[in-house]
Formats: sequence, C-alpha cells, structure tokens
Amino acid sequence: MPRLKDKYKAEVAQALQQKFGYKNVNQIPKLDKIVINMGLGEAKDNPKALDAAVADLTVIAGQKPLVTTAKKSVANFKVRTGMKIGAKVTLRGDRMYEFADKLMNIALPRVRDFRGVSTKAFDGRGNYALGVREQLIFPEIEYDKIDKIRGMEMIFVTTANTDEEAKELLRLLGMPFAQG
Repeated sequence: MPRLKDKYKAEVAQALQQKFGYKNVNQIPKLDKIVINMGLGEAKDNPKALDAAVADLTVIAGQKPLVTTAKKSVANFKVRTGMKIGAKVTLRGDRMYEFADKLMNIALPRVRDFRGVSTKAFDGRGNYALGVREQLIFPEIEYDKIDKIRGMEMIFVTTANTDEEAKELLRLLGMPFAQG
C-alpha cells in the first residue's frame, strides 16, 4: 500500500472528520484523480518534440500518456483540427498516491527558491491546479538526455465540495502551501 494512502486512512480522514463534523465516513473528502498535462506548441513544427515529451511523461507518471489533438483550427497559431499538440496522463488509485507522494516530498523541494505552492489555484469546487516550469525537478529525468525544458500542469481532483475542505485535505496530505 502506498505510504500516502496509508497516511490518509490512518490520520487525514479522522482529522478532516473532526474539523468539519462529517456524520458519515463517505462525506470525508478524498483525492479522486490527478491529471498531468503537457502542452506542446512546438509539436506542430517539430514532431520529435512530441515523442520526447511523451517519453518524459511516461517516466514521470509511470504510465503511457494520451496524445491530445487540436479540437479547432486557429489560423493565428497555424494549428489545424486534428494536429497533435500535447499529452496528458490521468492517474488513479495507487499510482496517483505514489505520484502525489513523490511530488510533495521529493520534486517540489527541488524547485529553485521554493517557498511553497500558491493557495489561490482552487477552482471553487474543491479541485487544485499546480504548474511547474520544468520537468527536471523529478528525479527520474536524466539531465543529459533531455532536449528542451518543458513545463506541465497537474490538476488534483478531490471529492471535496468547497475549496476550504480541499485545501485542508491537501495540507494534511503534505502539500507545501506558501505561508501568508
């Protein structure tokens, strides 16, 4: 069993139940899924960039990403419908907890001048969005083998109804929120 999942069952669920006064254990918020997205604007000019990004995401997430395509044509960006423009991975279950644990305890502290993640990135329905500027913060990525530094977005989807509940859930799980 992943370490973070064990921590959720042992400590976090009880703390949330006491703080918010849930009467039923099914009301306690939990992490539902994590979606990792990597948009690649340069993929329209350089198809090899997409292969490199897919390889990086595969190593980071532990499962093969889905290549996303453009839904609409945009003339200003020289994008046509159906062009491959990104990659995404949806993590659930044990892989999700393993990734969240790795992100919070290993990858985020490796960010230069790290002072915590923003508390303003909640969407109003209990989901949290986090963006990183480079894939090098993950220990699996070998510095010598990357061709270009790429950023990615991570969406933490929870079963919480409010942002306050979701923030408390993520804080208890170990998300390093910025002070103030």
